[in-house]
Amino acid sequence: MFPENRLLELLIIGAVALIVVGPKDLPILLRRVGQFVGRMRSMAAEFRASFDELARQSELDELRKEVEAMRNDPRHYSQFNPMAQTAAPDAGAVPDEAAAEAPAEPEPAAVKPARPRRARAKKTAGEA
Repeated sequence: MFPENRLLELLIIGAVALIVVGPKDLPILLRRVGQFVGRMRSMAAEFRASFDELARQSELDELRKEVEAMRNDPRHYSQFNPMAQTAAPDAGAVPDEAAAEAPAEPEPAAVKPARPRRARAKKTAGEA
């Protein structure tokens, strides 16, 4: 778990603390050190959380500005094409020059969606 050097350092620190503080007050000292470390960790976590919140807030402000600019821009409404937004870009798209050289592939035929079947009531032996 601990590298050899760390374990040796901890043993030396523990022995010095036991000699300096004494066995009676050592648990109290360790408890206070633990509380201090806990406070420092909570303060660091709080600082990190507030910093992350500020970063998210600045990103939201930038996004709001972009949306407002799009709302106020009349060109946005005149160039609106809902089909362009729903069509997914082709990942293997060929550049324009190569597209002119490549032979055109026939488009696949439109496939009709299957109609749902209705459930039929089973006939009993007496109804047949």
